[in-house]
This record gives sequence, structure tokens and C-alpha cells, in this order.
Amino acid sequence: MKKVYLFLAYGFEEVEALTAADLLRRADIEVITVSVSSSNAVSGAHFIPVVADIKLDESGFEDADAIVLPGGLPGVDNLKECERLKEIIRENLEKGKYICAICAAPTMLGEMGVLEGKKATCYPGCEGALKGAEYKEDRVVVDGNIVTSRGVGTAIDFACEIIKLLEGERKSADVRKSILAD
Repeated sequence: MKKVYLFLAYGFEEVEALTAADLLRRADIEVITVSVSSSNAVSGAHFIPVVADIKLDESGFEDADAIVLPGGLPGVDNLKECERLKEIIRENLEKGKYICAICAAPTMLGEMGVLEGKKATCYPGCEGALKGAEYKEDRVVVDGNIVTSRGVGTAIDFACEIIKLLEGERKSADVRKSILAD
């Protein structure tokens, strides 16, 4: 079974995080939500509390097939402050694992320098932080093992693209059909 770690920081965008978690689980992908704070309870940008499965210090993340970073403010700013998360991203990139970021979260990858020479997208107005990337306005952009997307309105497409990469086109199409996305 494929395994995805989805990182949550105070102020994350609830729709982006929970859509990814829900649809990936519908595709029989194991999704582990991870709090980057000292508590498993994490409040989103719209003050909807979510209880993460684990805290950052409870795993080494070596078994990840993908890392997912939801957007939202101040959630992304709080993710950016987490040095351990940056290490996890770099380690997983080196292993060829997927790093998936939506909305403002691709700016973290840009600031880390990992988008250099890659195609990427993000929430409109955040393009300047995609350092070294070729900006695209597509709903979802895949370049190598980097997956980026634009925002809440693209959350289903984002999740289904991750499913396609991990489990194939058919599984992604089946999930889309089951939720009436097509």
C-alpha cells in the first residue's frame, strides 16, 4: 500500500488538506496527517479543528511515497518555519518521492530552491516566490516528482493527479467518477 504524509500547521486551508486526505484514502492510499506543532489538534485557516494522526517527531518519514503540503495562511508561513519539514522534503526529493504542494504551499518549495528549472503553479499573486520555476496557470502542474496546484477550486484535480501518479489512471478515474467529478 502506498503511503502519503500530509503536513498540517496552524492556519492550513481545510478544503485543500481534507480533500487530499479523503480522496487519497478512497483510492486505498494510506494517508497519515502530521501536525508540525506540539499538539495533534490543529486549527485551520477558517478555525476548523482537525486532529492529526501523528506529530512531527513520531515518524522518520522514510516510508513516504509522497509528501503533501496544503496551502492556507498563516498555515504555509508556519510550515516554512519548520526546519525538520524542510529536511523531510529534501530527503524525499533525493529519493525520487513525490512532493505535492497546493495554493501558497509551492512558495515554500520555491524558497527552498527546489523548483529551479521546474514548471510549477500556485495561488495567483504568489508567483514571485516560485524562485527559478517556469510559472504555469494550469490547474495542476507535474514536473518530475514535483506536483503543484492553484487552490481550493483545484483541490479535487490535485488529489486525483496524486492518485494517478501513485496508483494509475484507472484508479484516479474511478475516484473521480465515484464523487461525480466527471
